[in-house]
Amino acid sequence: MKISLCVSSVCVALLLTISLKAQVNETAIDLDSANQSLLLDYKVKLYNLEQQRRTDSLNKAAFEMQISALRITDFAEKDQLLRKLMAIEENEKQLKLLKKQSIDSLKFTATAFPVLGVFNDTLFFIYAKIGASKPADRAKNISNRLETLFEDDALLIDSIKCVDAEFTYDIVYGETIISSVSETDALWQNLSKKDLAQKYTAIIQSDLRKAKANTAFTSIIKQLFLLGLVLISTIFLFWWLKRGYKKLHNFIEIKKDTWLKSLAYNDYTFLSASQEYKLILLVLKPLRWFISVSILYIALSLIFGIFPFTRNWAGYLMDFITRPFALVFSAIWNYLPKLFTILVIYFVMKYVIRLVSYVFSEIGSEKLKINGFYADWAQPTFSIVRFLLYAFMFILIFPYLPGSDSAVFKGVSVFIGIVFSLGSSSAIANMVAGLVITYMRPFKIGDRIKIGEVLGDVAEKNLLVTRVKTPKNEVITIPNSAVLSGNTINYSSENANNGLILHTTVTIGYDVPWKNMHAALEAAALRTNLILQAPAPFVLQTSLDDFYVSYQLNAYTKEVNSQASIYSELHQNIQDVCNERGIEIMSPHYRALRDGERV
Repeated sequence: MKISLCVSSVCVALLLTISLKAQVNETAIDLDSANQSLLLDYKVKLYNLEQQRRTDSLNKAAFEMQISALRITDFAEKDQLLRKLMAIEENEKQLKLLKKQSIDSLKFTATAFPVLGVFNDTLFFIYAKIGASKPADRAKNISNRLETLFEDDALLIDSIKCVDAEFTYDIVYGETIISSVSETDALWQNLSKKDLAQKYTAIIQSDLRKAKANTAFTSIIKQLFLLGLVLISTIFLFWWLKRGYKKLHNFIEIKKDTWLKSLAYNDYTFLSASQEYKLILLVLKPLRWFISVSILYIALSLIFGIFPFTRNWAGYLMDFITRPFALVFSAIWNYLPKLFTILVIYFVMKYVIRLVSYVFSEIGSEKLKINGFYADWAQPTFSIVRFLLYAFMFILIFPYLPGSDSAVFKGVSVFIGIVFSLGSSSAIANMVAGLVITYMRPFKIGDRIKIGEVLGDVAEKNLLVTRVKTPKNEVITIPNSAVLSGNTINYSSENANNGLILHTTVTIGYDVPWKNMHAALEAAALRTNLILQAPAPFVLQTSLDDFYVSYQLNAYTKEVNSQASIYSELHQNIQDVCNERGIEIMSPHYRALRDGERV
């Protein structure tokens, strides 16, 4: 079963490799097109330089013929022609230098196309075209010719030579031209045409010798031996893995009662011992499959690496694993400078915020006083400044975040901004109202206030809501926008100065003298606890109605949070004093009889 699994995996890998090679071919075509666009400007320059070189060659040949036809005594004319020849040779050097400079400027951008050996090893690279053959076509044609030569049983590797053609050096075998080396190719490699052709010839001969050696009988025997060794090792590892898994399973089964304890906190159990046991088994199974797949993957890579014609596939398989890790580590390494910048910005802003926090804490404790800036503004103002500093820090850090310039990152940022703006309009309104209320200072924590129909003490005040605790111990939450849009009565704001004036109204008939009523009400107020003796209570007659007079008693207190008990005791005392003085608290209604008698 293990051998059949290996064979199936080999087949799957072969199909993947064929697909990969097709993708590589398509990529090569795309790179060749990109390369041609990069070389377009160079081609125009090269064409002009080549035309100039040909013209100089014709002129040089003509001058040489004229010199040979001159007589020995024609010194002046001969000297003039020799100077022209020297000028042409100097011009040829300049043209060659211009070609080299153009190529050097393209080396950082142009794409090279590899010439592959018999076993898909890269022998050398092609950059330039010759005639109508593009670099990619040249590299592919050279690779195909090498493969054809390798299949020739009568191949004489030493017969591969380089010969001088009119404008190129050709690498030939018999009548077959394997490759041509142009002056442009030589300039790409900073060599002469002859040296580059000899170098390529040596590389091709070495590759063919190595390929022939690898396909010899002894090499095949060695390769088969290594194949058998890898298969036996793989089967042994699978057997060892299966046996080790069973032993580990039995060991955990035996030790579970001793090792595994319930994971609990107070009265809540996160995981019982049986659940921990199931979790361990649940982890072991995927771990076993992962190790099995890893063994099989490594075995396939080793098998492909044994045979020369599949050695390139082994490279593809290893690239599947190594390339992602290499990309990750490379990305991390390249990101380190940006990460260092982010850390510097963060720590600088952290200590700036600490400094600002210290300043506002000094203002809040009233150690540092600023004219026009109240101590209770310190904490909310610090919150605003801290938010702005963090926002500024994020703006500085944002360009250094990974993927910040990608379209996906920008799209998500815009989406979050739209959702936040559409879904939090009321919250933002409350936050703005909270800021306005903070700096309006209509009340503070502990003040007795009245907002609309709600009367109570301020229990909490934040950016979004204000919480009021009523005398009945009810906590009422009021949005700050409602607080800002309505009227707020603060009973505690003047408490530190004169205190709060409590007032109540009593209606008494006209038969009671007003002086007696004033004295009675003032006496009742002075009997009441928490009523100040000074300033003294006072009475106002607020109206003279048809049947009675309205007396309003006003008394000072500094215990504004005890209004209910003070009013209750005050009313009791008014009743007692009026009863003591024979004053009947009622509002009599008389029906007048017009009989001429006095009331």
